[in-house]
Amino acid sequence: MVKIVAIGGWEMREKSTLSIDKEIIKFSEKKNPKILFIPTASSDAEGYFQGFKKYFEDLWGKVDVLYLIKEKPSKIEIQEKILGADIIYVGGGNTLKMMTLRRKLGVDKALQQALKKDIILSGLSAGSICWFDYGNSDSRKFTSKSTQLIKVTWLGYIHAFHCPHYDVEPERQEDVKRMMKKSPLVAIAIENDCAIQIKNDTYKIITSKKWAKAYKIYRKNKEYFKQEIQQQKKFMPIENLLKK
Repeated sequence: MVKIVAIGGWEMREKSTLSIDKEIIKFSEKKNPKILFIPTASSDAEGYFQGFKKYFEDLWGKVDVLYLIKEKPSKIEIQEKILGADIIYVGGGNTLKMMTLRRKLGVDKALQQALKKDIILSGLSAGSICWFDYGNSDSRKFTSKSTQLIKVTWLGYIHAFHCPHYDVEPERQEDVKRMMKKSPLVAIAIENDCAIQIKNDTYKIITSKKWAKAYKIYRKNKEYFKQEIQQQKKFMPIENLLKK
């Protein structure tokens, strides 16, 4: 069963996505699931992992980490860690750097196997974008301090363009509008404290703040469309969401 939870953004210190995180745990169908945190996009920042570990272990269970930069694991070690988890959680940061390293080390292939083994794939910001075909990324700010967003190719488990932080980073709104001029895909734009939850060929929007929203954005016959994706208690066919 395909299980993905892509979160637009959060504030860990404030536990702002607590109800979304509870849904991720519930989604695993295990009382104390094994959670694997992948902080590659933050250059394996130790403080980021320690904060994440305390947050999740205080609430639910065992947390492990996969350091791709600091520890340089073998492809076998990477595969064992990923396939031994119940939940994969990918952190935020430099999305382009993360994807380049993932492909080089074969992480993308291990995640493809995880997708077929009922392992939940989740994350926020860079860790949200990576499950889609494409996304708009601020990776340039890490190397050149440029604020220009770029289009980056991702793993393609959800056949759409994706934009996280849609409410708190105003430049992303205009950037999605610009990128949709040349995109045949629908864009899924998600605000902080909001997520899209995928189960096989269905989806639903979940939030931890009542005002948090997600949008379907696309161009058709040169006309620009932006529609709020309504929250439903039950899962809905994703085919309808991704169709113009």
